[in-house]
This record gives sequence, C-alpha cells and structure tokens, in this order.
Amino acid sequence: MVKLAFGDFADSFSVSSIKSYLAEFIATLLFVFAGVGSALAFGKLTGDAPLDPAGLVAIAVAHALALFVGVSIAANISGGHLNPAVTFGLAVGGHITILSGLFYWIAQVLGAIVASFLLQFVTGGLAVPTHGVDGINAIQGVVFEIIITFALVYTVYATAADPKKGSLGTIAPIAIGFIVGANILAAGPFSGGSMNPARSTGPAVASGDFSQIWIYWVGPLIGGGLAGLIYGDVFIGSYTSAPTEDYA
Repeated sequence: MVKLAFGDFADSFSVSSIKSYLAEFIATLLFVFAGVGSALAFGKLTGDAPLDPAGLVAIAVAHALALFVGVSIAANISGGHLNPAVTFGLAVGGHITILSGLFYWIAQVLGAIVASFLLQFVTGGLAVPTHGVDGINAIQGVVFEIIITFALVYTVYATAADPKKGSLGTIAPIAIGFIVGANILAAGPFSGGSMNPARSTGPAVASGDFSQIWIYWVGPLIGGGLAGLIYGDVFIGSYTSAPTEDYA
C-alpha cells in the first residue's frame, strides 16, 4: 500500500530540513562532477572515440565510487539520496513526505546542474555528454531505466531503509554504489544507465539538449516507485516503523 504523506510546511523549513537540502545539493554536485567528469576524461584521452569496453568499465567504476562516497557523506544529515528516483521510492514507502521530497528534488537537480556547468568551465568549454538511447527505441530505453532503477531503489530499501536491517554500517553505501556500477555496465551501451533524473538533467541543461530527457524521468521514477511499493508492502509490511531519517 502506498504510504505517501504530504507533510508539514513548518517541518520542511526547519533548520534540520534546510541542512538536509544543502547536504543533498553538495553530495549530488560531487557525485555528478565525478561521474560526468569520468565520461569527459574518457573523451579527452581517446580523442572522442566511441565508448569501448575499457571506457565503460572506467565510467562505471567512477560512478560507483562517487556514489559510495556521496551517500556516505550525506547519510547522517539527509539520508544520502542524491537521486530523485530514490527520494520518490522512499516517499512511496512513507520514509519522507512529499513536500520534503520536492525540496530534495530541487536540491539534487540544482547540484547536478552546477556540477555540469563547473565541468564545462574547468575543461575549457568541452561539451558535457548527455544521456540518450543507442540502438534501441525510446520505449525500450524507458523499460531499461525502470529495471535498473528498480534494482537500485530495492537495494536502498534492503540495505538501509528496512527497520529490521540492524546495523549495516558502510555496507549500505557500498552496496548502493556497487549496484549502480553494475547497472551502468549492463545498460550503459543502450540507455546510458542513468537511474537518476538529476544526473541526466544536469548535463541536459548545460548542453541545451532536452530531446530525450523525458526517458530519464519517466523510467527511473516508475522503477523507484515500484521498488518502494513492493519492498514496503511485501517485506516491511506491518512492521514498518514511523518515518525516520535513517535511510540512504
């Protein structure tokens, strides 16, 4: 059962909430800077050659490491979402209100946009690569993003948002980083392996190319919502605790 709650304006504008939004902004900025930066670095080192297996592995590893760090540094403040799809999936399960989730989205998207423009500046104006489908159609791209984002948000629930999880320490951000890296290896040559609307929106804004951005909002949000609904109902069920900030 969906557990969406609108929330209270006073809570959403409290000092701790504002700190959470700032933490999401900073952590998402650092994650996108490293992730998109790895793609820019590959292009520079190869003379903008087509993505090859070594480049795919390097970009997947960069995203996995950056997300592990990003989740870790924000976990104790905001929960370490860094991703509108994760925020939406957790809202479906009642772990964050709609109102606070919207401010998380704004912080995450702004962080990704700032990171993309910073990359343009520090690289002397190099074109920031955007996500887009390759060799598949848009609907197939959406389905790809649904599946891999489901895997990501399901992992978030299983390792960090389940009230019976116990103390997993750094295992949660490691697992979250690993699933993102693995999904990029699987989906990178086809849909780009985004799983993150903010990660795709930042480069789209910097490049001015919004032609396929809808794929990277529709797919991840559906996948994240399904993961929140299924894990929350099937596995957490009646023992769901009151919403807390102990999640990633």
